[in-house]
Amino acid sequence: MTEAAYRADPPEARRVIALDGVALIFHRPSGLTHIVAPPAPQILEALGEGDAGPRALLDRLKRDFDFGPADKGGQDLEAALEARLAELEAAGLVWRP
Repeated sequence: MTEAAYRADPPEARRVIALDGVALIFHRPSGLTHIVAPPAPQILEALGEGDAGPRALLDRLKRDFDFGPADKGGQDLEAALEARLAELEAAGLVWRP
């Protein structure tokens, strides 16, 4: 079975402003502003490289971030990433092509 891929608008379709541990994301296509916490901005940035499923997206994030000892095979991390992707999908910031 093929892993579900996610897609996000290109970086120029949103404006991200970091503010005291959260980020404000103005999504130009919808005209909505979202208040999100990490790792949402980082996930959107990683999706800027192209469509990706949770496993491939996690590999991209691991290049830039140290997940420490919690990374024991990646299943817990992958489940957490899938939950964040579902939240971003509900907000309209990512979708499945």
